[in-house]
Amino acid sequence: MRHTFYDLEKIKRDLKGKYIFLFLDYDGTLTPIVKTPDKAIISQETKRLLYALSEKNNCRIAIISGRDLVDIKKMVGLKNIIYSGNHGLQIEGPKIKHELAVSSGYKKILRSIKIQLKERLCGIKGVLIEDKKLSLALHFRLVDRKQLPFVKTVFHEIIILYLAKNKIKIKYGKEVLEVRPPVQWDKGKVVLWLLARQKFAKAGAEVLPVYIGDDITDEDAFKAFQRLGITILVGKPKPSYAHYYLKNPDEVKELFRRIIKF
Repeated sequence: MRHTFYDLEKIKRDLKGKYIFLFLDYDGTLTPIVKTPDKAIISQETKRLLYALSEKNNCRIAIISGRDLVDIKKMVGLKNIIYSGNHGLQIEGPKIKHELAVSSGYKKILRSIKIQLKERLCGIKGVLIEDKKLSLALHFRLVDRKQLPFVKTVFHEIIILYLAKNKIKIKYGKEVLEVRPPVQWDKGKVVLWLLARQKFAKAGAEVLPVYIGDDITDEDAFKAFQRLGITILVGKPKPSYAHYYLKNPDEVKELFRRIIKF
């Protein structure tokens, strides 16, 4: 895996004459990783760069986040871009609005899991249970390392029967465990769906996807675009489906500046 800026001239040639579809994760990509989700505030500079990119005639932006749709729209706050929340379960943007329909039975299970997690982990400092409407996230970044085995054991004890009966799915991320609907849908599938839709809308134009993300969940999108576009991991280089890496969100901003000038 090479640093993105080492191959910047090649990337520039690849992007030349193309319609760029820029897919971006939020936490750890547009903002640094912070202790709690509410503290991941996008900078005005990043917002300005995103706006400038969205105004280019040959560029479309989609934010592909694990956050709830309402939350990610509020955090970014820009029009004329596509927002995808809950890893693709919710999508909203210009001429597009979709949310996965889930059964009342699934919602009941989610409520039950939430109540059980709160009851059994209430004494553990640093546990954060995030209700994202269609999914439930157990954050343990602030939990004492010695208590992590207990937290994870409790989580799996609560969800194991639902999982065995295919009533839910589990997704692993950075310092988080997530309960999701039992459907075959992830960041990889949603970006392919959005790309196909954009190609149809831009018939005759060559659409090149660029995906930038930092999390385990972004690997699904990296894999989906491995032969179709440019994929960039944010963070230290490691085994990944991504072609390139950037060290941190500051380097992501610098890449935005370069793309604006292309």
